[in-house]
Amino acid sequence: MSVKPQPTRGVASNPPNRFEALEIVPDPPEDGAEPAPVLTRFFRDPAKEILARNDSPDVGFDWGLNPYRGCEHGCVYCFARPTHEYLGLSAGLDFETQIFVKEDAPTLLRRVLGAKTWKGEVVAMSGVTDPYQPVERRLEITRRCLAVFLERRSPVAIITKSHLVARDADVLGALARLGLAEVNLSVTTLRLDLQRILEPRASIPARRLEAIRTLSAAGVPVNVLVAPVIPAINEEEIPAILAACAEAGARAASYVVLRLPHAVGPLFEEWLECHFPRRRDKVLNRLRSMHGGKLYDSSYHHRQRGQGVHADQIRDLFHLGCRRAGLTGQRPAAIIESSCAAGPAQLSLFDSAQSA
Repeated sequence: MSVKPQPTRGVASNPPNRFEALEIVPDPPEDGAEPAPVLTRFFRDPAKEILARNDSPDVGFDWGLNPYRGCEHGCVYCFARPTHEYLGLSAGLDFETQIFVKEDAPTLLRRVLGAKTWKGEVVAMSGVTDPYQPVERRLEITRRCLAVFLERRSPVAIITKSHLVARDADVLGALARLGLAEVNLSVTTLRLDLQRILEPRASIPARRLEAIRTLSAAGVPVNVLVAPVIPAINEEEIPAILAACAEAGARAASYVVLRLPHAVGPLFEEWLECHFPRRRDKVLNRLRSMHGGKLYDSSYHHRQRGQGVHADQIRDLFHLGCRRAGLTGQRPAAIIESSCAAGPAQLSLFDSAQSA
């Protein structure tokens, strides 16, 4: 029997932490009673360093800046969920309800970018959790970090699925005029009914398209990330997503096939059983067909695309959609130069549609 997630939450439970021997099992509600709502709690993260070095050849940046640990968007598929296990928490509800805030991020960033050893490499905001989750509206940590990038004339690439990024069109526009900024906006679906159960606290599809229009009007290069592509759930939408984003002003595109590391796999299976029980086996079997019979293969150069007939079909559908939508734009020069300094393999995430 499936467990139904709470309204506006992505998952229904807290699976055990793979690093902990003990597990907290809450008492079930009495018969007929609704479970008590789980409120979001915020904690200060006393980080002493703000940039994280990336050593994956799959990702198009060497440095990531994550103002927040955990993410209130509640996307059931989020590959970053297992990072909460390093904090002694769960990849389930804990990840989307216990958020750690790096209040000193702008000060720490200014110190790094001002050091003589800093080479002006591109920094991704953020490589793990969304820098524009709901609390950013109030705290403005990401906005203040962007001001530091502008002050230091250092390149930054934004990765988000939130309309809130449009709030910072002024700072991003100023960076873009110097060739120092790009925004990568994730659009998973154009269907409101699917988005509400897949990404319950993220911006609705129409608002993401609106953000593309606002940023494009401000001169900010916007790339669309069709991510994740979920077989038998949203893959048929790829051409429509690309066309809508191109019409809104996106210049280039990339895609990532669904990744299910560690606890994310069982959480996603639980979600399928709740929302798409008749499609559950079809979705999981197609994923296995792309990963050599396993639900997920974390091997570099494989995990974001998969292999096999179905992976090839997704790739071909994506490229066809890009050609029809005209998504062949170029990236800002400073972003390209900073990425190229790390080698050709580092271009994959933010590369244009022609080589995605």
